[in-house]
Amino acid sequence: MKNGKLKLTIISALFAALICVATMVVKIPTPLNGYINLGDCVILVAAFTLPCGYGFLAAGIGSALADILSGYTAYAPATFVIKGFMVLVVCLVTKFLKVNKPNFVKVVSGVLAELTMVLGYYIFEGFMYGFAPSLANIPMNLIQGVAGLVLAVVLIKVLEKQKISEKLDIK
Repeated sequence: MKNGKLKLTIISALFAALICVATMVVKIPTPLNGYINLGDCVILVAAFTLPCGYGFLAAGIGSALADILSGYTAYAPATFVIKGFMVLVVCLVTKFLKVNKPNFVKVVSGVLAELTMVLGYYIFEGFMYGFAPSLANIPMNLIQGVAGLVLAVVLIKVLEKQKISEKLDIK
């Protein structure tokens, strides 16, 4: 493994651990056995910081591990995919949105990533509990998404001021 790939793997593993912890620290139960958490904040920071594949794995592994450790094992496979897809949405929007306004791109890609999360859990829970009952979790998932996006934008601005990406030599 080359030095650069090793560094990215280590940083991705650290992000996965941070995502897991952020997901587990604050858990507010939702109507259909899910919970609101702060993991999306770290997922979006990882998406804004890491290359796409590394971010996907960090988000998927960290979030799924939190589900497993918190007793939500049935959610873990769907969580891996949904949270990974959030990172892919950020990557694709960032790649195709040719605007020289990085804050605008972060907000737009973050909103679309969070909407992906809401839709992903609606579909997953629709198959688990029925599509009508799974509507009850949409407002809670939207609250989680808004909180995650706001916190991520604030946190990424702080990290950019500290030039963390340059210091770590990533992306």
